[in-house]
Amino acid sequence: MAAAPAAAGSGAGRGRRAAATAAAWGGWGGRPRPENILLQLRQGQLTGRGLVRAVQFTETFLTERDKQSKWSGIPQLLLRLYATSHLHSDFVECQNILKEISPLLSMEAMAFVTEERKLTQETTYPNTYIFDLFGGVDLLVEILMRPTISIRGQKLKISDEMSKDCLSILYNTCVCTEGVTKRLAEKNDFVIFLFTLMTSKKTFLQTATLIEDILGVKKEMIRLDEVPNLSSLVSNFDQQQLANFCRILAVTISEMDTGNDDKHTLLAKNAQQKKSLSLGPSAAEINQAALLSIPGFVERLCKLATRKVSESTGTASFLQELEEWYTWLDNALVLDALMRVANEESEHNQASIVFPPPAASEENGLPHTSTRTQLPQSMKIMHEIMYKLEVLYVLCVLLMGRQRNQVHRMIAEFKLIPGLNNLFDKLIWRKHSASALVLHGHNQNCDCSPDITLKIQFLRLLQSFSDHHENKYLLLNNQELNELSAISLKANIPEVEAVLNTDRSLVCDGKRGLLTRLLQVMKKEPAESSFRFWQARAVESFLRGTTSYADQMFLLKRGLLEHILYCIVDSECKSRDVLQSYFDLLGELMKFNVDAFKRFNKYINTDAKFQVFLKQINSSLVDSNMLVRCVTLSLDRFENQVDMKVAEVLSECRLLAYISQVPTQMSFLFRLINIIHVQTLTQENVSCLNTSLVILMLARRKERLPLYLRLLQRMEHSKKYPGFLLNNFHHLLRFWQQHYLHKDKDSTCLENSSCISFSYWKETVSILLNPDRQSPSALVSYIEEPYMDIDRDFTEE
Repeated sequence: MAAAPAAAGSGAGRGRRAAATAAAWGGWGGRPRPENILLQLRQGQLTGRGLVRAVQFTETFLTERDKQSKWSGIPQLLLRLYATSHLHSDFVECQNILKEISPLLSMEAMAFVTEERKLTQETTYPNTYIFDLFGGVDLLVEILMRPTISIRGQKLKISDEMSKDCLSILYNTCVCTEGVTKRLAEKNDFVIFLFTLMTSKKTFLQTATLIEDILGVKKEMIRLDEVPNLSSLVSNFDQQQLANFCRILAVTISEMDTGNDDKHTLLAKNAQQKKSLSLGPSAAEINQAALLSIPGFVERLCKLATRKVSESTGTASFLQELEEWYTWLDNALVLDALMRVANEESEHNQASIVFPPPAASEENGLPHTSTRTQLPQSMKIMHEIMYKLEVLYVLCVLLMGRQRNQVHRMIAEFKLIPGLNNLFDKLIWRKHSASALVLHGHNQNCDCSPDITLKIQFLRLLQSFSDHHENKYLLLNNQELNELSAISLKANIPEVEAVLNTDRSLVCDGKRGLLTRLLQVMKKEPAESSFRFWQARAVESFLRGTTSYADQMFLLKRGLLEHILYCIVDSECKSRDVLQSYFDLLGELMKFNVDAFKRFNKYINTDAKFQVFLKQINSSLVDSNMLVRCVTLSLDRFENQVDMKVAEVLSECRLLAYISQVPTQMSFLFRLINIIHVQTLTQENVSCLNTSLVILMLARRKERLPLYLRLLQRMEHSKKYPGFLLNNFHHLLRFWQQHYLHKDKDSTCLENSSCISFSYWKETVSILLNPDRQSPSALVSYIEEPYMDIDRDFTEE
């Protein structure tokens, strides 16, 4: 902590200020050069030497200079603030000065984030910039952290009101002046200290907003276990504070680069994993563990996520938060939209909130509200939506973390799923009104709309909850679980153990479970809707893992297959993301299921329709290869069954007949290997490698592996590039061994989804990589010596 500045009248202070003034005047008796002052201050800010603070100038000089440059008296105010903020001050005068500074910056910041930006553009040196340049930011950091200093064993104290003013000024400066947020982020002790300011309700929202901005630019993730008394801090938050705190948690528990997870190459991710193993748990993992150790944390999040609008905080407390939002510009656009909705409803329902212009505000800068106001229902709903967005995100991240099973157990116990089911129609998937809220500068279909973001976050949560976990059956109600049992009984197959083990007291109530509700809205979704991708992903996650005939039939009886085929064929969907999600879902829905193939053939009942379907498949194998894999696996199983129903499907189904042809399989195999390389493998396209392996494993079962390799060699030669495909495949299989033989989860997924033991996967890869050129099943036997290039390092371009 820097020492307190010298008093304004001290001799040493006068000497330093005189020297600084002389330097600023250029060392001669002419007019002051304004660019000299600001340039030297900027240089001092970067180097930490020379001119860095207002205290280095005389008040006379600053006043004279202010007349020309119109600095709004900010440097003089900072000079006074230095003099009144020393360790033994009672801070009364200090707080008065902050009250003078605050409106000078807040009005500028408000203009900065609205359409009224002309104000800042026409000002040569905006107030926030001058405030920072003359050392205001560093001074406020020192003032805020005074309570960390002890004098004679006693901690210094400053009032909540003063802390609030300091935080407000700091935030406004961060908004308007580039680089301030990053500089604050570098002060790790200050960032940690800010958390302690959230113990007071008066300063909570200002502190949380500033922390969120700082953490958003911080290069290294903060560790929550370094926050003093974290458990006590979080446990003492009321529900409103906890919801806002989730905005901060979203930054602290997410891995830095998870945003584009599918785009990162597996080579890079594997290298990072090796590095992480030597370094131990990441900061995000440590933070997740710290939160889960707080008693009642997940339970409170579940209550926040599932509470109804009528159970939310009353009008008075929400009005107070809206007032805070009016000041806190991070939410200014949301407030602007909320106020617009309120005004629209006011014209029709005489229900409104009265917000006078900023000029009518109180000393603390917050607008007055009428004591006889009624909060419109749309604002209550939006209040809940904004909260639930953050809470669902945190729950979703925790569900995907290392403690997934622990979080799953708690989420089930605290009835998150039935609670969300009860909110589905009235809040999560409510019908849009004519005045549906959208953010400033956006429209109702924009992904930034709170309504849309909530839906997407809800679908992501369902996907994470259902994916390879037996708790997925909590998405059903009791009647639907009974239906699953009846399907198994009718088919004369054992009931799924997870269904039998499901705690019926934790499932959805009402006429429909959450999965059924999702299917209903999915079938009504417009063709161009951005929700289609997320809906398909959420439903597909319910089917992932070991194939369940009962689960498939449950969805088939609700018309899901026909809906998917309509979207792929009749609407001729153009979105690659949506197509991929629909192909993946269709593959899981049809795999090994004779009834599904019968339904497929009934819908795709003309050659014209079938050709459209094939065109969609062939347009991008990265998107459709999972369907190709599922159909190939199903064909192999059906061919080994003696059953009239299966024989009928094999003889009639266009898709099975198409896949059964060796030229078709070779065409798929050639293209699957050709579109991927070790350097470009990602979580998204590695499925192409595994699909090519499935085709070759099934060929090996039929003792046709040498035939398929020989055909690949011929196709290479026909393309005039002998060796290019098989060398590439050799590299890919070497990488496959490194990638999968050390990752239990991935190997389990491969085994469960294909019903082929992982040992058979490993054996097939080993046979293909056999270095013996005499082996008829080894790749090297089909690469001519002049074209051999199998030993290239993976990292080579």
